[in-house]
Amino acid sequence: MTIFKTFLKILNKNKGIVILYSIILIFFAGFNLQTNDNTMQFEKEKPSIFIINHDPENTFTKEFVTYLKNNSEVVELEETKEAISDALFYRSVNTIIIIPESFGENFRNQKNPEIEIKCTGTYESELTKMMIARYFNVAKVFFSISSTEENFDKIKEIVEKEMKIEMTSKLNTQELKRVANYYNFANYSILAGCVYVICLILSSFKKENIKKRTIISSINEKNYNRILLIANSLFAMLLWFFYCFISFFLIGDIMFTKQGVGCMINSFVFTFCAVTISFFISNVLTNKNAINGVVNVLALGSSFLCGAFVPTELLPESVQKIAHFFPSYYFINNNEKITSLENWSLTNLTPILTNLMILLGFSFIFILFNNFLSKKRRKSS
Repeated sequence: MTIFKTFLKILNKNKGIVILYSIILIFFAGFNLQTNDNTMQFEKEKPSIFIINHDPENTFTKEFVTYLKNNSEVVELEETKEAISDALFYRSVNTIIIIPESFGENFRNQKNPEIEIKCTGTYESELTKMMIARYFNVAKVFFSISSTEENFDKIKEIVEKEMKIEMTSKLNTQELKRVANYYNFANYSILAGCVYVICLILSSFKKENIKKRTIISSINEKNYNRILLIANSLFAMLLWFFYCFISFFLIGDIMFTKQGVGCMINSFVFTFCAVTISFFISNVLTNKNAINGVVNVLALGSSFLCGAFVPTELLPESVQKIAHFFPSYYFINNNEKITSLENWSLTNLTPILTNLMILLGFSFIFILFNNFLSKKRRKSS
């Protein structure tokens, strides 16, 4: 009980840090949600696209572009990297389609040319990919038989007859995107709050005078460590509960859906992982001044690399590969998968459960490291 009281006293002294990270989460998440509201007012019946055509004179390319325009909402943008990145980031466009030079001629000659597609990963962007694949599949059949101009009328007749754009998904994609954005950003607040506070608390218990009092007390070391683990875990769970509680106010009733509950469960597992990371860092660091630097590197770094602040599809491939080494990647990836899931079958849940198992695997590894360092420290003392 004495240890727990001491823990609460130290936590009370550092409550400002918890409040600070909570304010950061509320401010930036709220700002992000508001921005998201203002940029998603496009026509829902058709996906929004932007076409960069480097083969405008070819007949096949013209027919293909006409098909896209008839079945999509074409958005006008500047053909600059900055404008395209901003459009994808703010979801003002679902898909960017880049048609290379000589595409039409190469397609008619069955050389299998490819167009470049950049998308947001939303339902609408996947619908655009399906439209493109359907057109190409039909066109390949006709041009494999002959390359006459009559093929264009036949292709148009088939694809227009089969292609009827209709949003069959019952998901409220706009509201669920708000859920994903909030919990993605919570990656920073959960990780930073747990690491900073738990490391500060544990470093305080490592002070010479406290260690001497512990040694001469009646409590054994195992009970001592168990009480500290329970106390820190309780703090982390209260922090998780508080952030979930805030999400109901910022996002609303959508949190009562399967997707909302799924994101809360996902964040619970990530919070447990953050606790094990915090214990590992506290075993490695002995200097309180170094904790702030570690928090900035770990929490901020992983948030940028893993897609908490910038969607992963906008990050370079090399950065995405590095992100796989951080637990945050699997947490954020799960948020995106959960909020886009409509059919909750075992097959569709498998990738989500896999990510949760990976998060638990990270936790197990950090627990092993903590036990190893604790035993090594006991032997040396």
